Amino acid sequence: MDSIEQTITLDAPLDRVWRALTDYREFGQWFGVALDQPFSAGAASTGHITSKGYEHIRWMAAVEAIEQPSRFTFRWHPYAIDPKRDYSNEPTTLVAFHLEPEGEGTRLRVIERGFDTLPDSRRDEAFRMNSNGWAAQMRNIRDHLASS
Repeated sequence: MDSIEQTITLDAPLDRVWRALTDYREFGQWFGVALDQPFSAGAASTGHITSKGYEHIRWMAAVEAIEQPSRFTFRWHPYAIDPKRDYSNEPTTLVAFHLEPEGEGTRLRVIERGFDTLPDSRRDEAFRMNSNGWAAQMRNIRDHLASS
């Protein structure tokens, strides 16, 4: 239970999927987050969640890699939803998006690794919630691309 992996084939060309992932405004539309600045490798990404019931949650991630058009990665504190808790001293997980052409579309794979390093008190719930969350996010990006 150290990693989550979700894969989807999207009916959109690679460059279109890449833009949906790496343009911070477009990422926010399907992911449910309002980001304060564009993604930049080596920089922080901040903002707040816009999904109903989670508006109080700050988005904080550290962008590690933007390798156009195939790989985008960031680190974050998974399922860090308690505003009274300081997560800054906890380990982070690595989220990696991998893209490759598949026929007329694009195969998108997201892998989140590092759950084994989380505190025992949070590990199982973070893994369960993010497993469900990534499944939903794959549907969200599919629907976003289909409507744009």
